[in-house]
Amino acid sequence: MLIFSMKKNILFIIIILICFSGFSQEINIVELEQKQYLKKFNFVTSDVGNNYDIKYHYLEWEIDPAISYIKGKVSTNFVVTVNNINEISFDLSSYMTVDSVLYHGNTVVFEHSYDVLYISLPDFLNIGQIDSVTVIYQGAPSSVGFGAFTQDYHNESPIIWTLSEPYGAKEWWPCKQDLNDKIDSIDIVVITPSEYKVASNGLLISENINGTKKITHWKHRHPITAYLIAIAVTNYSVFSDYVPVGENDSIEILNYVFPESLSYLQEDSKDIIESFQFYNEIFIKYPFSDEKYGHAQFCWGGGMEHQTMSFMGSLNYYLMVHELAHQWFGDYITCGSWSDIWLNEGFATYCEGLCCERFFPDNWLNWKKGRIDYITSLPNGSVYVEDTSSVYRIFDGRLSYNKGGIVLHMLRCELGDSVFFAAIKNYLNDPDIADNYARTIDLQNHFEAAADTTLSEFFSDWIYGEGYPEYTVYWNQDNENLVNFKINQEQSHLSVDFYEMHIPLKLCGSDADTVFVFHHLSSGQEFSVNPGFSVQSIQFDPENNIITKAPEIIYSIPDINIEAGLKLIPNPVDDLLKIKFEKKIDLKEISLFDFNGNIVKVEKYFFPDNEYILDLNNLSSGTYIIKLEFENKVIVKKIVKM
Repeated sequence: MLIFSMKKNILFIIIILICFSGFSQEINIVELEQKQYLKKFNFVTSDVGNNYDIKYHYLEWEIDPAISYIKGKVSTNFVVTVNNINEISFDLSSYMTVDSVLYHGNTVVFEHSYDVLYISLPDFLNIGQIDSVTVIYQGAPSSVGFGAFTQDYHNESPIIWTLSEPYGAKEWWPCKQDLNDKIDSIDIVVITPSEYKVASNGLLISENINGTKKITHWKHRHPITAYLIAIAVTNYSVFSDYVPVGENDSIEILNYVFPESLSYLQEDSKDIIESFQFYNEIFIKYPFSDEKYGHAQFCWGGGMEHQTMSFMGSLNYYLMVHELAHQWFGDYITCGSWSDIWLNEGFATYCEGLCCERFFPDNWLNWKKGRIDYITSLPNGSVYVEDTSSVYRIFDGRLSYNKGGIVLHMLRCELGDSVFFAAIKNYLNDPDIADNYARTIDLQNHFEAAADTTLSEFFSDWIYGEGYPEYTVYWNQDNENLVNFKINQEQSHLSVDFYEMHIPLKLCGSDADTVFVFHHLSSGQEFSVNPGFSVQSIQFDPENNIITKAPEIIYSIPDINIEAGLKLIPNPVDDLLKIKFEKKIDLKEISLFDFNGNIVKVEKYFFPDNEYILDLNNLSSGTYIIKLEFENKVIVKKIVKM
């Protein structure tokens, strides 16, 4: 969603949230999205609008950006979906005053209470009938959540913008707020003082001056959900960039920015063109290419992906690619429940990563590591949202954004690039969900179909389950270069009993290295490989493709009988004592005590070997006790110094 996810947690970045601040490419977009939203909505899914399907809205508003007030006239064409109805309803905040409701040009009876507008119809309607009503209303909207209707200033100029995700649309216009009915088509007409411009969805049809007023008309002819309808009004400067499509076509990027930001945003805006082409290549062509894409600057720390016109706190690169990705994942296909918000935010976050991988490959490993570190900073939490009454939980950057995004990357690693991207294209081309709503099971079905396999366990563990796996890897190598592994797994949360994973281990020698991938099916599972060289160290998941904390990597399989293969030679010893094992052993510390228990020598070793030398040249003759400390074992022996 917003990139600020409403995305947000605000505490330590207030200073950079100033509306015209520029953000560096290293800014964590998810954190930005989260900074603004800590409030909860007591929103419960209702029966509002359950007896009709909206086909068209004509939305007419009168707004002065210097005053937090709206006058509205909303006409709705609908198709009846239930027999014998004589009442329809809309979500509309009780802060709004309804002046009248018109039906076929005549006023009708209505009731407005508890944020619902009930309209009585003079006749009974039946399935399939097409009809319309017009609601005339006004008021000072409540700016709840992310700022459903917000009045502010930039450089002493007033601005009003809207941001309705998830539950804010009803604060400023009569709508069906639930995720169950996309509006097929809209016209937006906004009346403002003549010096202001209006940014909104779709195509700009006209701007006409009438005395001291300006009438701006936008038209959008694609299905759209209520929370993605938006307006922003201020003294914008306007310019366009263009994305080449083929040899003779292009997509307009229409930018509405503050005049004081124009000079540098004209440069920043161009950074998105290559990424736009990249999305057209790996997904499908921009779904609204017959209209436009756009940015409208507003006084907010992040961004919000309003359909065809994202509202932006800055034109930071990662913010731009995140909000652009939402046009495919969130707008064209919208999550069918706030529990499935990861279908919006996880995808947009992963698209940041895909752009990093493509255009900034030197940062790709760090991009993944930073998000994995954030995800594993707490042991709990599922991608799927159980509590959708909490805006903070819906737009939790650790879970809905980062974990959702990295889980997509893990799925890509499991399935391979060709299957992964084919499944996404099939998902976007699915006529049942394109221009509509999707749930997690819809995405799962497309991945399973493309891969010709079941992914029930993967989705159960990584989407619905909480936490992540934690690993301990034991290893040793014999004299014939055979490397033996024992891989243990624990889970950070009890909701998952085991994560079946393909685990890559990089075996590194002095002048060679290689990667082996092990299919880990149970904790304590053992593997053996021969890399053909002496291994000095092991790297777990060298490409940062698994959600886990840095594992323990221990040289020595716990079951090895160290003591049986231990030799102390010579004993009695003169100057040099050779401590020899049958196989390479990770010896942590050697301590030597005289016969009275006084410590006389300590040495530490950090590199596994099958032989260690202890210099006793400076010790006097006598009997000593030697203590050998390993990872999980201590051996004590007696030696004699001559």
